[in-house]
Amino acid sequence: MLTSTICRREHWDLPWFAPWAAFFSNPPAGIDVGPWRVKYHRKIWEWVAISQALDERGLLRPGARGCGFAVGREPLTSLFARRGVDILATDLAADDASAAGWSRTLQHADNMEALHWPSIVDRDDFDNHVAFLAQDMRALEPKRLGSFDFIWSSCSFEHLGDLEAGIAFVLRSTELLKVGGIAVHTTEFNLSSSEKTISSGDDVIYRLKDIEEIANRLRLLGCALHVFDQNAGHAIEDIEYDYPQYYENNREHIKLELSGFIATSCLLIITKGRYPDAQPPISELVEKLAVAAPKPTLLEIIRGSKYWYLTWPIRVRWQALRRWMRKL
Repeated sequence: MLTSTICRREHWDLPWFAPWAAFFSNPPAGIDVGPWRVKYHRKIWEWVAISQALDERGLLRPGARGCGFAVGREPLTSLFARRGVDILATDLAADDASAAGWSRTLQHADNMEALHWPSIVDRDDFDNHVAFLAQDMRALEPKRLGSFDFIWSSCSFEHLGDLEAGIAFVLRSTELLKVGGIAVHTTEFNLSSSEKTISSGDDVIYRLKDIEEIANRLRLLGCALHVFDQNAGHAIEDIEYDYPQYYENNREHIKLELSGFIATSCLLIITKGRYPDAQPPISELVEKLAVAAPKPTLLEIIRGSKYWYLTWPIRVRWQALRRWMRKL
């Protein structure tokens, strides 16, 4: 059974990968073509891995209930509806200031129309099984959202402002699960440093010690992170990472240079147990466990900007000049 793991090339050759990936080969008109510019793309892996993890655990069945966060225009809502699952899809409200940037890149949804993939499920089945609700991941409303057999997010909680905000979401969202329910999330994982990372900004990158911190805090909530497979792979596509400008370097997109670090996606699978009655409410305990985010350095602020990749050509030339000067 699939466990928490790092995205790697060998997964494409496993028997469960191709059947899921086939559902994602024909996106609706107007969706960003990034995942379809190369043969191996980590975003396809995320959708496949989330689907496989839930299916293995018997959750993609008629009558099950799931909730997705920051779903954008991803295909999972349509795929799960195809399997007869009742889905509550959530994303930022259209008038939220943060939604504007995601809308410009076609990664934001504010209505049912934006969620439907006609190549996966017909409209009647989709409408019968899917509902949409605006929801900020930084301010979850469990009573408004309800209770679910499973929840998921695909590379979303690293965009909440800093490392701690993402961890807080993972912990708080367990309150939405029924006992025995499953949470499946993907996020950015740092492959080039166990200490340095991007800890705040538009995009943060989680290190192994951050994943371990999530696992430790989940235990206090009566939850468990399935064992984390740290193998990052050694195939050529795992080694030859992509770099800005992406898709223009004759590279696959499994690993990539992201804000000065080599990163990829990782999958986190969480099971919820019974929460002790003697403990305070989950939301209160999460706040008590929170660690104050360190003040970011100027370099971290710059690296956390969505426009960091634009400076890549300048940085490459500067590094080459420094190497040449050291030889003099």
